[in-house]
Amino acid sequence: SGYPQSCSNEGEEVQLAGLGIGGTQNFKCFKCICQNGIVKCSGNCPPIDDCYMLDDKTNGTCCRKCKGCIFRGIPYESGAEWNDPEDPCRTYKCMATVVTETVQKCYSQCDDNQQQPPRPGECCPTCQGCTINGQTVAEGQEVVPSIDDRCLVCQCGGNQLTCSKKTCPILLCPKSKQKQHPDECCPRCQEHRELLSVPGKCFFNKQLHYEKMQFMPDRCTNCTCLNGTSVCQRATCPILECAPEFQEEDGCCPRCAVAEVRSECSLEGVIYRNNETWNMGPCRSCRCNGGTIRCSEMRCPAVKCRANEELKLPPGECCHRCVETAGTCTVFGDPHFRTFDGRFFSFQGSCKYLLAADCLGHTFHIRLTNEGRSTQHASWAKTVTLKLRNLRVNLGQRLRVKVNGTRVILPYVGMAGGQNVTIERLPDGGAVMLRSEMGLTLEWDGAGFLQVTVPAQYKQRLCGLCGNFNGSARDDLTGRDGRSHSDDEVWHFANSWKVGGPKSCSRLRDNIAVLPTCDKRLSSFYCHPLSVSQLFGECNERLNSENYIAACRMDVCECPSGSCHCDSFAAYAHECQRLGVELPDWRAATNCPAGWRRNATTLASYLNNSYYGDSSFTRFRRRGRKQQHKQHRLRKQHLQHLQDQELRKKQDPSRRRGQKGEHNQVLDKEFSRKHPHSQLHPRAPDRTPPPLH
Repeated sequence: SGYPQSCSNEGEEVQLAGLGIGGTQNFKCFKCICQNGIVKCSGNCPPIDDCYMLDDKTNGTCCRKCKGCIFRGIPYESGAEWNDPEDPCRTYKCMATVVTETVQKCYSQCDDNQQQPPRPGECCPTCQGCTINGQTVAEGQEVVPSIDDRCLVCQCGGNQLTCSKKTCPILLCPKSKQKQHPDECCPRCQEHRELLSVPGKCFFNKQLHYEKMQFMPDRCTNCTCLNGTSVCQRATCPILECAPEFQEEDGCCPRCAVAEVRSECSLEGVIYRNNETWNMGPCRSCRCNGGTIRCSEMRCPAVKCRANEELKLPPGECCHRCVETAGTCTVFGDPHFRTFDGRFFSFQGSCKYLLAADCLGHTFHIRLTNEGRSTQHASWAKTVTLKLRNLRVNLGQRLRVKVNGTRVILPYVGMAGGQNVTIERLPDGGAVMLRSEMGLTLEWDGAGFLQVTVPAQYKQRLCGLCGNFNGSARDDLTGRDGRSHSDDEVWHFANSWKVGGPKSCSRLRDNIAVLPTCDKRLSSFYCHPLSVSQLFGECNERLNSENYIAACRMDVCECPSGSCHCDSFAAYAHECQRLGVELPDWRAATNCPAGWRRNATTLASYLNNSYYGDSSFTRFRRRGRKQQHKQHRLRKQHLQHLQDQELRKKQDPSRRRGQKGEHNQVLDKEFSRKHPHSQLHPRAPDRTPPPLH
């Protein structure tokens, strides 16, 4: 239980001990990285779900391990596999205090002129060239030559294919606790147990065996208890060329029954001749073998991608693999920026700036024009200009689009240096999307939200406000002169990427020292929906919302439209959806239509919405405004009364002269009453005569 820990160095490893987190956890047992602004941790321990005997955990160790084996005085970890140094065909495998000894069987499907003798230290011959049934096997990849016998496995190494079959390891758990997966060779234990081990004795299938005692778990396996390890021998069954329907049991292993050998095969009405091969997709290929169809299948390894990678299935390939993710830079609100490498910063300049550009190949550049919207300190993105080879695209307010200076009607299809460029409205109509054949995309909502995506091939080639896209967020605030800036020097960094002259600025001078101030209760009210679990709760564990909440609080301080908080909602929701998180209709719930569709609103538009924050402060604001109106009305009435008196005096001059002295006396008495010690009394004349000269 707890809350996600925030972080800022996107993609980098995080040391938990340096975060000041308390508790008794051993931080060395976890590897943590900063991903989407949240510390993501994973244990470094191997899986133990199918281990039937766990080892005792000692102090200072991180992981519970499956109990290993001792064979000929040498300890082996559970899962270890090794060959006999004198007989490479004899193999051993340790699984939870049980060592399985067997002799592997070799298999070859290549012609005699392609077959190579076994390499030193290996058992089986190899085939020159890694192909099976006409299908190429990648270096290091494994393939099952026959899906009818998944214990027969081939592997490509050094452009040579080696195929062999081994028996399944003996399991410690009883048969009732074993499960066979359809695409695997051997069964697994369904659960793990913490069993008390007895030194010098072997525990096997609910029974305890003493040192050197022999026992048979089944009629095909012989075991001996040695040094607390059950050493078992089991024969590897021969490789059969017939289909399962033509096999019969023969003691411990099946055998091929007598069957008619034909010279052709039939599959879905198609006839194949003997030894003819064909593909059944990127993962499977087949061969006609004496009237029987034998199909091979690629084995895909388990893959775990890093923070800056994603799992994808390339076209025409069988297995998923990790590929570097595209870089995404986001601009929203009073402009807030999330760079390609994940760094956040805010910058309220009101001029034109280089947002992103290919600074090595000069294939494209994107310029962003900000507008102050008659505010003193805030600004918003007004237009976006993309220069892509011979094409110049301008994305303006209210989704207006110009290409090479001429306004176009969407959808639009054009060419830029021989590559296709398309511009279209998204299905919901709230934004336009520009896609180029080179992989560059721009999404613009016509009111200030912009997202730029570049393919991984542009890593370490970019510059501008969106950063250099080198996988590290630390140096994203690098100016045009190559100098890296701190968070306190954002204005110096951003102004180094200014383009255009003074006419491109909407304010004569930007005040970089003054930040807008506002009522914290007001910003808390507007930005509260970002913390509501019914709206964005599914995403809070995937994406840190603190940066978006801080952006929202800043935007509502000086907002000319009354709905600036919606920009932060839209940016957070967009990033959540990019991460694959499904969200409810948050726009309807928060009364935040798409940017270009919004009209000017007031605080009253959101007061009755339960998703927003505490609105009790508005009562005091209304009470204060009423008091101000009352005082203003009294002052106005008093002023009107004085004006009426003055008017009557002007209309009666004789009365004015007669009352002038009386009026002055009244004023003097009033002044003396209010200021008793401040009266100026006339001084008596100086009685000393002046000196004679």
